[in-house]
Amino acid sequence: MSTLDPVAVFRTEAAECLEAIEAGLLDLTHQLDNRDLVDAVFRGLHTLKGSGAMFGFEALAAFTHHCETAFDRVRKGEVAATSELVAAVLAAQDHMRALVDQPDADHGDTGHKLLAQLQAAVGGKQAAAVAAPAAVPTTAAGREAPAKKKKNSWRIRFSLPANSMANGTNPLGLLDELRDLGECSVRANTSAIPPLDELAPTELHISWDVTLTSEQDRSAIDDVFIFVLDDMELSVEEISGTAAATADPVEEKAAPAPVVATSAAAVPEFRPVEAVPAKREAPAAVSQAKAAENVRVPAERLDELMDRVGELVIAQSRLSQLASASTDIALRSVSEEIERLSGELRDTMMVLRMVPVATLFSRFRRLVHDLARETGKVIELVTEGESTEVDKTVIERLADPLVHLVRNSIDHGLETPADRLASGKTEAGTVTLSARQAGGEVIISIKDDGRGINRERVRAKAESSGLIQPGQPLSDSELLQLIFAPGFSTAAAITNLSGRGVGMDVVKKTVEALRGAIDIVSVPGQGSEVSLRIPLTLAIIDGLLVRVGSGRYVIPLSAVEECLELSLEEDLRSRGRSFISLRDSLVPFLRLRDLFRTGTKPDVHQKVVVISTGTERVGLVVDQIIGDHQTVIKSMSKLHNNVATFSGATILGDGSVALILDVGHLVAAGQQQEAQLRVAG
Repeated sequence: MSTLDPVAVFRTEAAECLEAIEAGLLDLTHQLDNRDLVDAVFRGLHTLKGSGAMFGFEALAAFTHHCETAFDRVRKGEVAATSELVAAVLAAQDHMRALVDQPDADHGDTGHKLLAQLQAAVGGKQAAAVAAPAAVPTTAAGREAPAKKKKNSWRIRFSLPANSMANGTNPLGLLDELRDLGECSVRANTSAIPPLDELAPTELHISWDVTLTSEQDRSAIDDVFIFVLDDMELSVEEISGTAAATADPVEEKAAPAPVVATSAAAVPEFRPVEAVPAKREAPAAVSQAKAAENVRVPAERLDELMDRVGELVIAQSRLSQLASASTDIALRSVSEEIERLSGELRDTMMVLRMVPVATLFSRFRRLVHDLARETGKVIELVTEGESTEVDKTVIERLADPLVHLVRNSIDHGLETPADRLASGKTEAGTVTLSARQAGGEVIISIKDDGRGINRERVRAKAESSGLIQPGQPLSDSELLQLIFAPGFSTAAAITNLSGRGVGMDVVKKTVEALRGAIDIVSVPGQGSEVSLRIPLTLAIIDGLLVRVGSGRYVIPLSAVEECLELSLEEDLRSRGRSFISLRDSLVPFLRLRDLFRTGTKPDVHQKVVVISTGTERVGLVVDQIIGDHQTVIKSMSKLHNNVATFSGATILGDGSVALILDVGHLVAAGQQQEAQLRVAG
C-alpha cells in the first residue's frame, strides 16, 4: 500500500487554491466593489498562508501574509479595491507558484519588487483619504495622542462536529486565535461526553463558552471560524461591559473540565447549549458525505486502468470469436455476460477520463487579462459550452495550441480601440471560446470580431516563401490554410506575441496528432473563426470493421453516415467519374482497393460506406462490411508517421492487426478528387 507524500498533496492543493484565487481576482477586475469576491480572495490567501506554514513553506507563508494583509485592509474599508491592486496580487501569485514549486531556489529580489508594487497599490491617495481621521488629538507636548477604541464584550458559544479532529481541525487553535483578539476567558462543556466504554478517542464531544473583551468588531470573531463555519454550531452575542464584569468567577473554577483563562474578567453563569449532541450528528454526517463525493486519484493510475480495460476488451473480443465458433451454450452465455460487463466497464472508464472544457477555458482569463494590459487593447473574453466534456488527454494536449490561437486573435485580429471606433465598432474587442459536441467529435472554436485575415498579404507571403507559385489558383479555404505552414507569418515586425512563424504550424501538427482537423473562416472587417474538430477520446472507440481484399480495416463509427451496395455493373459504369447519386446529390467515392493496391479482384457485391466530417462527405468502396467493433486504439510506430491514411491500429479477436482509417484525410482526398474531376470535365 503506497503512502501519499504530504508535500506532494500540499502542492496539489496549493495549485487548486491559487487557481481559485486567480479566478476571484479576475472576477474582481470587473466588479471592484463586490464584497463577496474580496472575501473569497482573502480566504484563499489565508488558506494558502496557513497551509504553507504547516508544511514548512515558510517563504511562501511570509510572502502570502503581505497579500492577505492588503485584502484585509480592503475588507475593513481602509483602502479601496483597485485594478492596480488586482494586477499587483496577480503578479504576486506567479511568485507564490514559484515558491510552491521551488521553495529552496534563489528567486532574487522578485519578492521585494512585488511587495513594493503591492504597497504602492494600497498606499495611494484613496487609501490616505479613507484612513485620514477628521481630527487628530494631541498631547500637551504636541505629540499625537494614541486613539482610544471602544472595547466590546462578546459571549461566544461553539461546538464542532465529532469528526473535526480526524479531519485536521484543532479547537485549541481556534481558542488561541480568540485570545489574540483581547481579554478572554474560556469554559469547556463536557456534558455531552459519552461513557468511557462508548468513547471513541478520535471523536470530539466538547463544546466551549467564551467571554471575550476586545477592541475588535464582530467581523474579527467571524474570521476566526471562517473555515469551519459550515459544519459547526456558533452563537455570538454582544453583552454589556457591566454584565461581563459582574459575572461570578467561582463558576469558572467549579467547571468539571480543565479551564484555560487568560483574563481577569469573570465568566457569566454557564448554561449548556441544549441538544448539542443531537444537532452535531447531522453536520458530521453531511461533512462525511461531502468528503466522500470526491477522491483525488493520480492521472497516471487512470491511464494504467485505461490500458487494462483496453486489454480486457481485446481479450473479450477473442472470447466472443471462440464462443461463436463453439456449440457450447454455456460458453456462449458466459461470453455474452463478459461482453456486457466489459462494455459497461469501458463506458464507465471513459466517463472517468472525461473532464469539462471549463478546466481548459479558465486558463485563458488570465492570459487575456495580461495581453490586454500589454497591448493596450480592450478585450472581452466570452466562453460558451463550458460543460462539454472531453478526454483528459485531449484537454492536456490542446492547451498550448489554444494559447497560440488566442494570442494570434488578439495580436493579428483585434484592432486598437481607436481603429475600432473609427471603423464603427465598439471600443472593446471580443474573443469567444466555445465548445460543442457533434457526434463523436468536439468542436472547439476561437472567434474574434476583429479585422479578419488579409488574403492579399497571405498570398504575397506564400508566394515569396515559395509555398505556392505566383498566380496559382487556390480556393478560399486552401488560401486560408496556408497560415498553418511552417514559418509562415504575416506580421510586419517580431513582437512578444507573434511574428516568428512558429505557432500556427505547431497548432496544426498537434491537432492532426489528435486525429483532428482545423477549419478556418474569415470575413474581412468582421473577424475570423478557427474551429478545431477533435475526437471525444483517444483510447477506445466504436468502429465499423470492413474488409478490403484480404485486409481488414476499422472506420470510426461516429463518422459513418450510411452504407450502400455497389454492384459490379455500377462500379464499371462509374469508372470514369467516381460519383454516386445519393438523394439528389453527388457524393465522390474512393476505391480503397485501388488506394491500398491490394492486387485483388473486387467482390461481386461491393459496399459503399459514406463518411463525413461536418458538411463534407465521401464514400469508401469496400468488399465487405463485417460489423461493429470495439476498437482499442494503438499508436502507429515512428516509421509510419508519414502514412496519413491511417490514424492508428488495433488488435482483433484472432490476434491479427487491423488499421484504423483516418477519416479526415480520406474526406479531404475525396474532395480533392472531386475538384480535379470537375476541372477536367
